[in-house]
Amino acid sequence: MREPLIQKDATVTDQEAKWVDFLQWALPRLELRWPGFRKVRRQVIRRIARRMAELQMDDLDAYRRHLETHAEEWPRLDSFCRITISRFYRDRRVFDILARDGLPELIRLCRTRGERRIRGWSAGCGAGEEAYTLTLIWALQIAPQVPDIAFELTATDADPNQIARARRGCYPPSSLKELPPPWRDLAFTENQGRYCIKPEYHGPVSWAAQDLRKTLPDGPFDLILCRNLAFTYFSIALQRDILHGLDARLSTGGLLVIGAHESLPEMPPEWNPWRPGLPIYRKGR
Repeated sequence: MREPLIQKDATVTDQEAKWVDFLQWALPRLELRWPGFRKVRRQVIRRIARRMAELQMDDLDAYRRHLETHAEEWPRLDSFCRITISRFYRDRRVFDILARDGLPELIRLCRTRGERRIRGWSAGCGAGEEAYTLTLIWALQIAPQVPDIAFELTATDADPNQIARARRGCYPPSSLKELPPPWRDLAFTENQGRYCIKPEYHGPVSWAAQDLRKTLPDGPFDLILCRNLAFTYFSIALQRDILHGLDARLSTGGLLVIGAHESLPEMPPEWNPWRPGLPIYRKGR
């Protein structure tokens, strides 16, 4: 069933209304949902406008006709719809509670299974801020207390350019503004106004260019972070498919973290909210 369209704000200009109409037409064809793009649509619009200039097109009707007659243009449009807004320690409360309660709980689970390794997955990792936040929490807060337990993280994103940026691990100061201040000096070196994460914090992360809609890494994982991607931008039907894939890869007792303003399209069997008021769910137990 198609989702109802959101009414346009009465304050938008005629030109903005044309962009909204175009996105409401195009996004469902990419299994994306308009409500997720309402507040971030300008990033997408700028990219499409540059593409239209490359094609020497003056209006959206011409680009729409181009899409209808050139199937190879749709993957390019899809790439324009990847939102790249991120920063370290985004949603501080979530990371603080993971450090205080979540990771220690997973450590106990790991030991109960007779294992010495916790596996995590950052889905839609962007330029790596979320993945490196986890490795810093582990290295600076958890590892000194549990030297016998290893932490490994798989980080995936559909955009190879974002993965390349993540591997380099260099960021503007604005990306670090929510990071605990001492960590910047401990874990980064400054280079020409950018902060580059030190080599020892690269080790736990394996990076891969994978589109969550097509390929998922092999599990099982004890911790999955799928935040501000599938459950914001994907169609409801696609969200359900992704959720089934996450369920298949989450270990019993493991935790799934979604975005602070997201909700699941349904609750898989044996899943429960982990803490009241937090976007974290536990499978079983």
